[in-house]
Amino acid sequence: MTDTTDTPPPVLLLIDWQKGFRDWDYWGGNRNNPAAEQHAAALLDHWRAKGWPVAHALHHSLSPDSLLRQEKPSGAIIPELAPFGEEAVFVKRQNSAFVGTDLDGFLRRAQAPQLVIAGLTTNHCVSTTVRMAGNMDYKVRLVGDACATFDRTGPDGTLYEAALVHAMSLSDLHNEFCQVVATKDLLTP
Repeated sequence: MTDTTDTPPPVLLLIDWQKGFRDWDYWGGNRNNPAAEQHAAALLDHWRAKGWPVAHALHHSLSPDSLLRQEKPSGAIIPELAPFGEEAVFVKRQNSAFVGTDLDGFLRRAQAPQLVIAGLTTNHCVSTTVRMAGNMDYKVRLVGDACATFDRTGPDGTLYEAALVHAMSLSDLHNEFCQVVATKDLLTP
């Protein structure tokens, strides 16, 4: 990634890195990509070292029983990806980090047309946010190895393994709403 003076640096958007997602069974079990947090932390360290903008989105579920409620310990962002200093935090009630938040306003005020996105889960909040960002003319790079999801059961009862759900989600987004990249592609000096 080149650092030019006439182009604002991309904003790193970390989506739903909440403690509640560590309860794999609650979300369907068999989460893929157990290294996703490590990759996201490497991105966060890189962005902070460069002094580039970071934003965090966290989900505050409408369901009172959800693990993703702000008043529950499980609703907090995991320590290794927790916001620091003046990093922006957007609390969302829907799947997209743009709906019901000021994320778009924040990005426009920062004159930041580029986003790098990592988070949970690939096929839900990450996908919805990426799709909206692409439709809103943001240039998006989705870091596939810094995202993860869980097994899903289809309407006919078929079980789809997390790795397949993740791969298909990335495939659906790539070259349509974003460019899917790997962490190593972004960690240049």
